[in-house]
Amino acid sequence: MLQELRIENFAIIQKLQLEFNSGLVIFTGETGAGKSIILDAIEALVGGKAEAGMVRSGEEKAILEAVFSTNSQVDEILNREELVDDPGWVTLSREIRKEGRTSSRVNGRSVSQSLLKEIGSLLVDIHGQSEHLSLLNTRQHILLLDRFAGTSAQLSDYREEFQRLSGIRKRLSSLRNQEKDAARMTDLLKYQVNEIDSARLKPGEVDDLVIERDRLANAENLATFGQDALRVLDDGEADAPSVTDLFDQVVRAVSSLARLDPSMNEALEKAESSAENIAELSRILHDYLDQIEINPRRLEQMEDRLELIKNLCRKYGGDENSVLAFAEDARRQLESIEHAGEQIEQLEEEEKKCLADLSLKAVALSKKRRQAAGDLSLAVERQLQDLHMPGARFTVDIQSQPDSSGLMDENGKPVRFDQTGIDQVEFLIAPNPGEGLKPMVKIASGGETSRLMLALKNVLAHADDIPTLIFDEIDQGIGGRIGTTVGEKLWQVARSHQVFCVTHLPQLAAFGDQHLTVGKKIHNERTSTETRELVGDDRVRELALMLGSPGDAGLESAREILAEAARFSQ
Repeated sequence: MLQELRIENFAIIQKLQLEFNSGLVIFTGETGAGKSIILDAIEALVGGKAEAGMVRSGEEKAILEAVFSTNSQVDEILNREELVDDPGWVTLSREIRKEGRTSSRVNGRSVSQSLLKEIGSLLVDIHGQSEHLSLLNTRQHILLLDRFAGTSAQLSDYREEFQRLSGIRKRLSSLRNQEKDAARMTDLLKYQVNEIDSARLKPGEVDDLVIERDRLANAENLATFGQDALRVLDDGEADAPSVTDLFDQVVRAVSSLARLDPSMNEALEKAESSAENIAELSRILHDYLDQIEINPRRLEQMEDRLELIKNLCRKYGGDENSVLAFAEDARRQLESIEHAGEQIEQLEEEEKKCLADLSLKAVALSKKRRQAAGDLSLAVERQLQDLHMPGARFTVDIQSQPDSSGLMDENGKPVRFDQTGIDQVEFLIAPNPGEGLKPMVKIASGGETSRLMLALKNVLAHADDIPTLIFDEIDQGIGGRIGTTVGEKLWQVARSHQVFCVTHLPQLAAFGDQHLTVGKKIHNERTSTETRELVGDDRVRELALMLGSPGDAGLESAREILAEAARFSQ
């Protein structure tokens, strides 16, 4: 439901902020005051056309913003796109610049126009001047018929079986493709497995190889540095004793100190510990030098091994673990190919059974639709009679298309099917007596179209979950007597939807739960639109003006019209 609307610099509207109630919201006012402009702004907000000419003259951009309470379908999209801000609410906004560029936002985040339109189509349905008519979308007809027919449980059961069939066919397709290309795939997979297995890879092997390669590559320098260190430690220079001999002298001297002065015992311990460390360092250097090998052949082997692993990683994965995982997957594919024939045979049997089950569910679903179609047709025609369209006819056309690979219909003939079943549903209308039934997309536009929409909306009110409906020019070409009937129908629809209606008929306007008048004002030689909510005597005066009789007689007539609407509402 549309809760708040803000419009700035849009057409002749300078700045407008509106809050709306639930139920039937009526817009009245003089021609050209901006009633339809408000509806155009809502249409632009839900993804409709937005052109540079919509920006108020002299301004850089127009800004539109609306706050809606959401439904489950909108919540699903917001969660999918990670756009949830305040659960249960959504803010749509659109900016139109004078050079024609537009930007769209949902809950303050930039989105594409297509996403804005997807969300908007689930929040608002506009009938009348606009082309934004959900009931003219043939794909929606089967969904509306299903809701009217109450097929939810059966449709869900059918779709579950349909998804199972899709899964079976997907696996079959994959196996059949494998079988067609089995020889080539088998050779390729065996080659890949053998290439990886023959390398005898070990996880973490590269790190060890790199260390060994670097040691071999630098063996001469490593030996030189180690020997230099040992010479200083153990042998000393020609004119100087070794570090080991010198430190032995230090230990003996500190030992003598400690015998004479016990306070030097700690220093003795440190000296002895250092001597042991020097001896340990000497042993480590000796062991290290024993391990250093100057072996060009071994170095070449290390380089070759690293190059082999590098090539395998480039072909099959980023590291040794990935390469080994690739080999394991290839082995599984080989096993699958070897047993593909058995799996195909098993899946083909499952497919046959699934098709038989799906056919039974589709036929049952189709029967329920056909039964409901007649009731829907009669109900809509009754509504059209009430709306003074005598002789208008409405029918729900249900067809199926032959398809040799399809499901069996009730006559045992194969027909095309999809996730909705075996039926193609379309609403057909003949607005005037003597005319043939035609698809709704080909009927006249304007007030006649709006009345047809109103009839359908009234019948399908429980089936249509778009919360906000807008009717513009619904009173085109009708008089006060029909206006009362239209008002009654709109009021009834507004018990389960929020309904916006622009009207010039007081008989219709009297049924509004909220009544807004739209007028023009001129300030500094600029025209702008303003709105005012009417209650009490102000509303009576507005209806009297719409009757063209602002005097006492007109006021009395206006009160009678309001009283009649109130009696109907109660």
